[in-house]
Amino acid sequence: MASTSSSRCAKHRRIGEDEEEDDDDEEEEAEEELERFDDFTIASSWERFISEIEAICRQWLADGPKMLMQKGAESVPPFENLYMIKRELKHGKRVYSMEYHFMKSAKGKNSYWDDDTHSMQLSFGVDEFLMIAPLSASGVVLDDPESTKLLSSVAIALSNCGSNWPAFVPIHDPSRKAYIGIQNLGTVFTRRFEADRIGSQVPIRLMHLEGLHELFLSKFVSVFKCFYCFLMSSVLHKILTHFPARIKVHFSMKLTYRTPEYDYDNETLDSEATESLTENGVASHPRKQWDDDCPWAEWYSADDPVKGFELTAIWGERTFEETLEMAEVENASSFDADSWFLHPVVSQYMVDDSIGKFVGFASQLHLLVNAYGSSVEAQFLEDFAAADTSGQDNSKSTTTVPPPSVIDRVMKDLFSDEAGNSNYMEAENKYSRAMRVVSFAFSSDKLAICIERKKKSLDCEKGAGHKGETSNTMAVNKARKGSAGVVPKMMLLNSFQEMHAPYTQGLSGQLERDILSSGSSAPCLDMSAFKAANPDAVFEDFIRWHSPGDWVSEDTADGNSGWPPKGKLSQRMSEHGNVWRKIWNDAPPLPVSEQKSLLDPVREGEKVLHYLETLRPQQLLEQMVCTAFKSSADILNTTTYGGFKLTKTKMDQLYATMASTLKSLQGNSDISDLAGDLKRLCQVFEHIEKLLILAASIHMKLIDAPRLAQAIFADYFNYYLPKMGTTLESICYEKEFTTKEKVGMHERDAVSNLFPPPTANQSWRKVLSMGNLLNGHEPMRREIIFSVQERISNGHYSSPTPVCTDDEQIQTHRMYISGTSNDLWVALSVTSWD
Repeated sequence: MASTSSSRCAKHRRIGEDEEEDDDDEEEEAEEELERFDDFTIASSWERFISEIEAICRQWLADGPKMLMQKGAESVPPFENLYMIKRELKHGKRVYSMEYHFMKSAKGKNSYWDDDTHSMQLSFGVDEFLMIAPLSASGVVLDDPESTKLLSSVAIALSNCGSNWPAFVPIHDPSRKAYIGIQNLGTVFTRRFEADRIGSQVPIRLMHLEGLHELFLSKFVSVFKCFYCFLMSSVLHKILTHFPARIKVHFSMKLTYRTPEYDYDNETLDSEATESLTENGVASHPRKQWDDDCPWAEWYSADDPVKGFELTAIWGERTFEETLEMAEVENASSFDADSWFLHPVVSQYMVDDSIGKFVGFASQLHLLVNAYGSSVEAQFLEDFAAADTSGQDNSKSTTTVPPPSVIDRVMKDLFSDEAGNSNYMEAENKYSRAMRVVSFAFSSDKLAICIERKKKSLDCEKGAGHKGETSNTMAVNKARKGSAGVVPKMMLLNSFQEMHAPYTQGLSGQLERDILSSGSSAPCLDMSAFKAANPDAVFEDFIRWHSPGDWVSEDTADGNSGWPPKGKLSQRMSEHGNVWRKIWNDAPPLPVSEQKSLLDPVREGEKVLHYLETLRPQQLLEQMVCTAFKSSADILNTTTYGGFKLTKTKMDQLYATMASTLKSLQGNSDISDLAGDLKRLCQVFEHIEKLLILAASIHMKLIDAPRLAQAIFADYFNYYLPKMGTTLESICYEKEFTTKEKVGMHERDAVSNLFPPPTANQSWRKVLSMGNLLNGHEPMRREIIFSVQERISNGHYSSPTPVCTDDEQIQTHRMYISGTSNDLWVALSVTSWD
């Protein structure tokens, strides 16, 4: 019993001890809960503000980039890898916006001059950062106390949640707009940021690299002066002991050049043009447009889609110890840069793809399609032309004044200085303009042939048939008539003289077949013209020129054939009683100017015009639409653009699209069903026309660098592709084209030719403010990064409790400088030992 009772007492003792231990644990947990409890009844508004910032930052840290993107983080255009999420919070009577910028994916060690880098990242050398600013029109803090309070609040909140994001506050006063910031790197190091801007009257010293280098060194020394105010004399002695006599400064630079834009309207006349001025003071030579040699110049003058180029020259990181070395860098040639990048500055109409803003074939085709849609109810052309348009807004007329180059061409055609040929020139130009208009507007081969025949008769009357006449003897030269030029590599069999091709009345297509089937003497007239152009020719010569398939060559394969060439007529031409030889024997030598015309161009032309006058508007416009699309595409297809494969592919697609769409049009389908298809075809035509004009412009400017030209066009093509509706990617019309293409060493000379040396007549500044000139052109913007790096284990940055490895280096000082002679932005970051 005693043992039982003692064991029971021991058991109760153990239970009591366990209960006491449980009570102690509950008291400790209660104390911990009380410690974690935020008693906002006694907290100030500033403390509650800090707590709210901390709660938001903790949530962002816990979510991470992927979750933040799912929760609605927005991309920051035009940067592909940068996103932003923001929250609003209130403190007193002010409402603030807090924005956290983060990267979608880690990029590793970033290049200083990455185009996908935000200005804040570039200025301060950071990846992620936090911005806090008032919700106001300016978005800046107007006084220093408020900026200090905001920065302190964010710094405390980030420190509490263990974040190393740098926090920035935009500040502003009447003379500047800048940023201040802070970042905790651990228990030892603190990194402070500040930036400022000079918007005008930049000091001359700061326009040059020497002065900027001295500015950086002055900031470097000022940090040690700040330490003197806070550190003990023993610590200051340690700092000065490790202060290097000559500071190794890391330097990197980026220069951006812009090609001068050629202004056609304000073109300065040179001495040659000045001498050719007429009495009225107007130059007789029209101004040359960029596309004067392009096939569409006969119809319109296109605005140059490439307004210029921006060239970026980058100097990689170098180390300097003296300020005088900066002068050598400033006087160095741009060809000494480590890398060049080229970017085309495209016209706004190449970015804004609203239909109707681009003037070209596509805009006129769009009007023609609209007219076709309105022609369904008109019975006669008079009804269609006299349709009531009183309800239309005349202010929105699409009629535009032609550019000066087009007007000059027309005036030159109408008023020729050659008085002796004025009647002929007037008649020729009338028929030429008529042929152009009719050939473009109507699909009528017969009318075009009639006009061409009339023009040829005028050529003959003027004596055009005597052009190109050459001969070995004067007698033959006098006898030859109606020669159109020498036939290459062909000689007459009997006389060993050059064979001449004659002008003929040869017709093509259905009209020629109709004439031949009616028993016309067209072959006889061709033989007569050949005899007139080649007085010593024989029948075999005519067959060799007119029907090479009927001449069977017997020359050896080794090419050592003698004279005359060995061969014979085909069986068809050599059989007895051949009608072709009979016609040859009877045909007199008559040039085309002395032959009787096979058709009356005036009478045949009147028949065609009568057909057009009695044609229903809908049927006429069907022909006009088909012809207009086909003719416009054929004109564009003759453009020289360097053989870009992407352009050729799109032109082939355009022809296929036109064939399928216009085939339905020719089948007398319902206009209402075709209206949408034709408008979409106009849109496709405009896209391809714009791309082709761009390709021609790039090829023309970079003709000596074909690889670079094709690469730049491919970059723009990929940018423009979503706008053409060929992908499911969302369209952003406001996104700018910013892609740059690297320039090869062998292509630098061709690129430098885009910067012609300025002439004496151009209004250039007499005194240039910056160095690193490229063919006399100073950079439009200069960006520089100075930095000083030091190992953690060295100097005053060493710590008895290291937060990182001894081999790691930190940027103790970093300064980013960007600007020109009229604008200077300086951003400084300093790592201090607290």
